[in-house]
Amino acid sequence: MSEPFTSQTTTTTTTIDAASGNGLQLYSTLSRRKEPFVTIEPGKVRMYVCGVTVYDDAHIGHGMSAIIFDVIRRYLLHKGYEVDFARNFTDIDDKIINRAKADGISADDLTSRLIAEWTVQIEQLNILPATITPRATEEIPEIVAMIEGLIAKGHAYESQGDVYFRVRTFPGYGKLSHRNIDELVSGARIEVSELKEDPLDFALWKAAKAGEPSWPSPWSAGRPGWHIECSAMCTHHLGGVVDIHGGGSDLIFPHHENEIAQSEAFLGEEPYARYWLHNGMLRLDGEKMSKSLGNVVWLSEILERGLQAPFRLMILQSHYRQPVNYSEDVLDASRAGIQRLRAALAAASNDDVRDEELDRLTASALAEFETAMDDDFNTPVAVAVIFGLARAINRAAAAGADVRDGQAMLRTLLDILGLDLGKPGPETTDAAPFIDLLVQTRTDLRSNRQFALADTIRDRLTDLGVTLEDTATGTIWKLSR
Repeated sequence: MSEPFTSQTTTTTTTIDAASGNGLQLYSTLSRRKEPFVTIEPGKVRMYVCGVTVYDDAHIGHGMSAIIFDVIRRYLLHKGYEVDFARNFTDIDDKIINRAKADGISADDLTSRLIAEWTVQIEQLNILPATITPRATEEIPEIVAMIEGLIAKGHAYESQGDVYFRVRTFPGYGKLSHRNIDELVSGARIEVSELKEDPLDFALWKAAKAGEPSWPSPWSAGRPGWHIECSAMCTHHLGGVVDIHGGGSDLIFPHHENEIAQSEAFLGEEPYARYWLHNGMLRLDGEKMSKSLGNVVWLSEILERGLQAPFRLMILQSHYRQPVNYSEDVLDASRAGIQRLRAALAAASNDDVRDEELDRLTASALAEFETAMDDDFNTPVAVAVIFGLARAINRAAAAGADVRDGQAMLRTLLDILGLDLGKPGPETTDAAPFIDLLVQTRTDLRSNRQFALADTIRDRLTDLGVTLEDTATGTIWKLSR
């Protein structure tokens, strides 16, 4: 049996109090509750997020998940943690093999091209590069060593060149997805095979069929199963037990459930991850996005239209554990929001005049923002703090006041969320502060039931090419096309 893997990372000391978790509370799928964030090593976070399976172009669901965990990572950095962040590539599986055959190229040529494209795309989305980006095909020795260890401990067995994990040897199976092992139905996302001792058992190694890519092993020339890849890569590069393991909610069962079983069985300790974080799924106009339904939006479309910032803002206006509904109307609303933020950053400042309300909001903004983010990364509330500050900046600028401190704070909060607005675009209007002031006046009039005057403001803005939309979180405006 090969030696257990050791961490390839180094440790530094910070001033973070590990006992308090620095005020941060995380909701873990495993416990189904919010828990204080306490790291394994003081001041350091080991974080593993399941990456893409590179058999086709990336779609906006991939982009959404990448943005969510980028923001989580950025906030941990803001809190003073050192973060070792691993995001893998699954670069061998049935879909990859079939797609490569259909295209008449090798699996390696296909995956290398798609990995290169994905790397460029996430950079364009302003996603921080991962500390570690392992590829499954480059981790074969570590995968084989882990499988050998599981066989030696009686948790796995060879069957005609395949190797399977004995699910019933792991008493905690089902604890992440909160399923009773005896109630799991054979065939429900479970591969049934006469080679298995039990229908619940899952593949760790698959003997290669003729013409398939393969690697040598003690059992056969073959390739790893999907689940063992992540366990081996996480153990190899992050030392086994990690602070945070993340991915989409569609991975809870069976992928992450199987990861827990094989990792804890191999390591002989638990938990494999202290906190399990799962993002909600993306829906398209209220329906599940699916290639079979023909309603996929490719990530390249967002990038080609230059909508990186509006797309990120759209994602952050929903809590990461909730579904996100994508539509052109929602994206347009986010684009209008970006216009307002850019206008606030570009607003002219009169350095001789103070605005008490803006000064008050500027002084309290960071604390309010952190309170929201400390509550399981509540980005909708954090974004509301940002827009409240932007409105105050635009109003104060329209009144001829000093807005420099407010703008500096706004940039700080935007940076924490990775919202890179760049230079004001051609859609940003110098009238933004005045439009914000009129919108706020209309809101005040409606609150005082002066609906006729409020409607007059709306009608006049419409005549000037400004469209208002009343939402549950306030009124947004955008310039008519």
